Amino acid sequence: MNATGGTVRLTMAQALVRYLAAQTTVIDGEETPLFGGVWAIFGHGNVAGMGEALWHARDRLPTYRAHNEQAMAHAAIAYAKASRRRRMMACTSSIGPGATNMVTAAALAHVNRLPVLLLPGDVFASRRPDPVLQQVEDFGDGTVSANDCFRPVSAYFDRITRPEQILTALPRALSVLTDPAACGPVTLALCQDVQAEAFDYPERFFEPREWTPRRPSPDMRELDLAAGLLTDAKTPLIVAGGGVHYAEATATLRAFAERHGVPVAETQAGKSALPHDHPLNLGSVGVTGSSAANAMAEKADLVLAVGTRLQDFTTGSWSLFGHPDRRIVALNVQPFDAGKRHAQPLVADAGVGLEMLSAVLADWRAPAAWTEKAASEIKGWTRAVTAATAATNAALPSDAQVIGAVQRASLPDDVVVCAAGGLPGELHKLWRAERPGGYHLEYGYSCMGYEIAGGLGVKMADPSREVIVMVGDGSYLMMNSEIATSILLDRKLIIVLLDNRGFGCINRLQRATGGESFNNLLEHTLHEALPEVDFRAHAESLGARAEKVSSLADLEASIGRARDAEKTSVIVIDTDPMPTTEAGGHWWDVAVPEVSDRAEVRAARKDYDQALTRQRLGD
Repeated sequence: MNATGGTVRLTMAQALVRYLAAQTTVIDGEETPLFGGVWAIFGHGNVAGMGEALWHARDRLPTYRAHNEQAMAHAAIAYAKASRRRRMMACTSSIGPGATNMVTAAALAHVNRLPVLLLPGDVFASRRPDPVLQQVEDFGDGTVSANDCFRPVSAYFDRITRPEQILTALPRALSVLTDPAACGPVTLALCQDVQAEAFDYPERFFEPREWTPRRPSPDMRELDLAAGLLTDAKTPLIVAGGGVHYAEATATLRAFAERHGVPVAETQAGKSALPHDHPLNLGSVGVTGSSAANAMAEKADLVLAVGTRLQDFTTGSWSLFGHPDRRIVALNVQPFDAGKRHAQPLVADAGVGLEMLSAVLADWRAPAAWTEKAASEIKGWTRAVTAATAATNAALPSDAQVIGAVQRASLPDDVVVCAAGGLPGELHKLWRAERPGGYHLEYGYSCMGYEIAGGLGVKMADPSREVIVMVGDGSYLMMNSEIATSILLDRKLIIVLLDNRGFGCINRLQRATGGESFNNLLEHTLHEALPEVDFRAHAESLGARAEKVSSLADLEASIGRARDAEKTSVIVIDTDPMPTTEAGGHWWDVAVPEVSDRAEVRAARKDYDQALTRQRLGD
């Protein structure tokens, strides 16, 4: 017994699992577990300790088996994103390759500011059996293990070398995972002998604790300065980022834009913050932006950046916002992001910040001529989207035309999921999102292989919504294993696989920078024979129902059949790797060689040097 209550003797792993199971949150007025479960692939580094502990807690904290450690972490991250960071998952692996497989996912979560708890096994704290199987030995540092790879891509990192250390490590971990500013991946490396060691833990450590999101208000001086910049603006523009969704502020953003007549452009993470047909929604902004948003961004004298880290795709590598007197007000819960590019910071929750800023602005509205210009630009862009996504009888449709077919077969509550390659750019421009959360793109890290695993995480977060995964053949071949997991867990996905026989997006970029097609499309790689991959048969071998379609009309009909099916469907369609939507878009800084024997490269370098003059450095 201790002075303030009893103790319970548990292994470190048992105590960790019991603690996680006791954490809760409140969503829509109802208390719910904070953790949606634990993804686990067991090996010698975690099966005895964590495996036994998770078995005992399986009714309170479900354990899900995956087929790839990186993929299971992607699914956990997508679950948190689809849950607007209100709920999350943990992932446990063995030491060695099981752990390092999750490093890429940790980087993805870190870039996208998303919570996931990573619990890789580690070496023996006692060092008695060193070097153990899969142990990475550093010739100059006896404290290093493979898990040190997680340090630069974790928002919080700890190595548990004694069982009592979790008494401080777990509360710290949860504080980071649930903090809107510090949010990101947490790694607790669990020495495998310590997982099995027992300790007398205070019973109060396992009392339920409720975690609700902090909603910080802005500093009043920053609020007044931001309001002053807005009231002086003649051509203001809102750029809505992912923070709008995580703050559950989509309705607040809409009310702010409507009250003050300020048009809104959306980042990849911010898309679906407003319905696509809202009269103030200019659509996507930046490199993959609409002509409407980019035309307005070029003339904006005040950019109100809400919940965005202003990545280069958003800013056209800082050449998009061209007004000579342009100012930025950065409303962000994270001071690091709010202070970028000499912005006037407004450090606050997106919803609270918009509400208080609106109150200070009172009846101020953007000039009517500016709002009317937005309406005119939106009409022009709507026509361009309709043309780009129209059905065609071409033998091989473009990505845009496939997107149009998928859109026509979709319902308002469906969620489209995608990640790297050419599809995110086309989707950002062309997809017409009707509901918040209906557009789920991982484009902060642009990680190939996220798509199917991410779709699974989205479906687990909200089984009521149909999840449509759009993926290219390149990403599919990198990571498709979680098709089998979706069957295992009875979480149905509709997967539309676009086969352009290689990495079409990077081939186009290669050509645009003066290069010859090389090592991207399969036909332009070193080969003895070109593979004829039967994606339909492959998907069926993983347990899915699958079809290959030959036209856009067949694709739309196939999506209808997939919607009626009871398990995951994969629909394969061949596409043309060369076309891309020419409407909209903006320059992106991809360095072109200064010296080359190719005239095409020299011409591309000349254009590149000219484009560099439009970049705004230091502001």
